[in-house]
Amino acid sequence: MLETEGVEADAALIEGWRARAARARAALGWTMPGLAARRHGGGASLALAAPVDQLYTATEVNEWALCATLRARDPARWSQLEQALAADALESAADPAAVVAPVLEEQAALARLELLASREARPDLMRLLAAAAARSLPHVLDETLLTLGAGMGGRDFELGALPEAAAVPWSVLHDIPTAVVTGSNGKTTSVRLVAACGEAFGWPSAYCCTDGVFLGGRSLAGGDYSGPLGARLVIRERRARCAIVETARGGILRRGIALNHAHAALVTNVSPDHFGEYGIDDLDGLADVKLSVAGLLDPGGLLVLNAEDERLVAKAEDLARRFRSAPRLAWFALDADGALLSRHRERGGATCGVRAGRLLLDRGGAQHDLGSVSDMPLSVGGSARYNIANLAGAALVAAELGVPPALIASVFARFGASAGDNFGRMMRFERDGVRILVDYAHNIEGLRGLLEVAEHLRGSGRLGTLLGHAGNRQDAEIEALARVAAGFHPALIVVKENEAHLRGRPPGEIPRIIRAALLRAGLPESALTVRMSELEAVRCALEWARPGDVLALPVHSAAARAAVLELLAQ
Repeated sequence: MLETEGVEADAALIEGWRARAARARAALGWTMPGLAARRHGGGASLALAAPVDQLYTATEVNEWALCATLRARDPARWSQLEQALAADALESAADPAAVVAPVLEEQAALARLELLASREARPDLMRLLAAAAARSLPHVLDETLLTLGAGMGGRDFELGALPEAAAVPWSVLHDIPTAVVTGSNGKTTSVRLVAACGEAFGWPSAYCCTDGVFLGGRSLAGGDYSGPLGARLVIRERRARCAIVETARGGILRRGIALNHAHAALVTNVSPDHFGEYGIDDLDGLADVKLSVAGLLDPGGLLVLNAEDERLVAKAEDLARRFRSAPRLAWFALDADGALLSRHRERGGATCGVRAGRLLLDRGGAQHDLGSVSDMPLSVGGSARYNIANLAGAALVAAELGVPPALIASVFARFGASAGDNFGRMMRFERDGVRILVDYAHNIEGLRGLLEVAEHLRGSGRLGTLLGHAGNRQDAEIEALARVAAGFHPALIVVKENEAHLRGRPPGEIPRIIRAALLRAGLPESALTVRMSELEAVRCALEWARPGDVLALPVHSAAARAAVLELLAQ
């Protein structure tokens, strides 16, 4: 994908790029469909599909198609473009002598691209991938390693010494139940729920999320692994009999998902977050990114969607056009008897929702009672509506992977009772009569959900909370977050610096924006205080609280969370 940042991306520019890219792909023999252009506030995103062994050449095709179009439109302005491209290629090359300098004249450019493609091509790799596909085997690939099969049924092969297909031990290679989870909120909780169901079924379950890579609840790697690296580590975990992959917006847009196959995919919801990054400026664009997981599903695969998300509902009808085949759909919602779920069940589709306080899974013409929602620890007595939605979506995924509904019900009856079940998400503590919620709430809907639970628990006590944000969010998003917090009228808001996620902002800028927005929303200055680290913000809230109060503590960095949990343990 190429960004035209700083260049006016009108319809004529995009059409010129599209025509040149199509001619180049035809000259190179790339027959798979895939030319896409999306205009956005900063320009346009231009993407094209290419064989997996010619991705570097694909970047050259994309750059040539754009630059040749620019020079054809305005020769005077772009007269030095070819020289600049050549100089850049030489400067960035590991071996300048091997550089084939970029040219913009079409016939010379096509000849150059054919040469680059022939240098990059790996027919041995493509033969192995074709043989794996013929056997319905998944694969993952990076710069040095090819993995055929998955989990305990996978094997790794060095790209520098690939075997012939006849030498591959195909009989021992196989797939394992695999699910992919994305969405704006609830991804990690849903991944952990599905993994817990797999473990209860006797499957050692590997999963990745924003907190790391895990097998059977044991950490294999710490950090944010909600991108392609995490996906590869999960699929390559030889002890795993089940794989659950969290894939976030940033990873999808920067490097893709890394998998070529999944049995089920879940989109939890789509809400405003990260606008202005990688060409995504609105909810429609964000929904398209999240729904890209549908492309991993075979015709028999299941796509699980939130029936209460208007954009997901609207875009579900267009999936057959976007992908090679329309996946089977399953819908979840808080109301099992909503119109969409009722119609879907009538047509034989799977659903999960709440009726008369009980979570009901309908699948294959049978209904399964998964238990009283208020008795499920994750629901916090039925007040955590977003976690009820997470339970419903996870139930559909786990059932699709093969976990019996009775086991799903037993997991839901206990998951969340221990703080370690869902580390960093809706962790509940009580200290000296103060109820404390530690959560990851990092956007508008996440914060609203957390504060709704806190309000449910508050009774006659006071509500205190923290408020901060990462530096790569737009000012409007930060101000909207402040308005959500102000709407709950907390007696205390500790405005915090999210010091681990400044992301280009100077220290103090985000707290100033938040504090000003809170004052404009009508909160008194006496309810606001500022601390320049997450841990100090938590200390401030703990010192303020008295018996009967409730503290809702969104904590975002892993280091701060560990320090806060140690503090609470003391």
